Amino acid sequence: MADAATITKLEEGFKKLEAATDCKSLVKKYLTKDVFDQLKAKKTSLGATLLDVIQSGVENLDSGVGVYAPDAEAYTLFAPLFDPIIEDYHKGFKQTDKHPNKDFGDVNQFVNVDPDGKFVISTRVRCGRSMEGYPFNPCLTQAQYTEMESKVSSTLANLEGELKGSFFPLTGMNKEVQQKLIDDHFLFKEGDRFLQAANACRYWPAGRGIFHNDKKNFLVWCNEEDHLRIISMQMGGDLGQVYRRLVSAVNEIEKRVPFSHHDRLGFLTFCPTNLGTTVRASVHIKLPKLAAKREKLEEVAGKYSLQVRGTRGEHTEAEGGVYDISNKRRMGLTEFQAVKEMQDGIIELIKIEKEMQ
Repeated sequence: MADAATITKLEEGFKKLEAATDCKSLVKKYLTKDVFDQLKAKKTSLGATLLDVIQSGVENLDSGVGVYAPDAEAYTLFAPLFDPIIEDYHKGFKQTDKHPNKDFGDVNQFVNVDPDGKFVISTRVRCGRSMEGYPFNPCLTQAQYTEMESKVSSTLANLEGELKGSFFPLTGMNKEVQQKLIDDHFLFKEGDRFLQAANACRYWPAGRGIFHNDKKNFLVWCNEEDHLRIISMQMGGDLGQVYRRLVSAVNEIEKRVPFSHHDRLGFLTFCPTNLGTTVRASVHIKLPKLAAKREKLEEVAGKYSLQVRGTRGEHTEAEGGVYDISNKRRMGLTEFQAVKEMQDGIIELIKIEKEMQ
């Protein structure tokens, strides 16, 4: 049972959401009085409550989603809230649906989406993984953060060939190295206000680190938003190369580190928007003509379930007409299908951009 102080905070948070008439978040939409009363006293075996789940959305009324899972059990215990949110975000992944088994498919079906090099600046495919036996950020102790970092760094030290590289702990990293890595889009900064409010940044920078290979086109983030973010990226539009590198890396890491997986939801992550395949395939792309006709851009993006963001990711503007465009769907389809949808959509956008006068 949640304690009285937690329940009081929850009651206050619920009132705040109810009063926020212009709030469009999914937590506001689905945290009805019935659901709230059903869940407010519940507690996972690691001690997480509904407050851990909703506090970011309560504090940030401009959230799109507004919930995070404090541990793996939360997805089951607080399912009356998570399930409808998941169904809404992952269009059409119903509460009775089961996410398919992992399937990277025929990796040779992926190509260079911009062989002339006129539109795509860079291509990136990432996935998130959680280590079995550890909770997510809000419930992690400092000792667990440090233990996880040492498991991850020793695992990555065994990678060979193209994936061979070095691990840099954030602890003790000098400011110049840190800033250079951030500017290269390699490193992560301490969490934004959405993550801060979800208690995802405690004991910072303990247990956080980055691995990159010698060619700097394969990265692993340790204990940023998720336990592991595995990232493959390079300049230009060769999605095939990027995807193949990611798949070989994930398979190598999985041999050594067991990942948290849920029968219905797929691979588990801190934020429910990343569940399932957890795959986000994206390009930074210049589409000046479509940028001037934003509604046309959004229409094509919608047809292929693409998400259009600013240059530096979520909650940012497009700098110089450069967009970050990625697959939006991660659940109810395989890894192969998620990336193929993005490939088809980007090829179509480039075709339309070329045809526009």
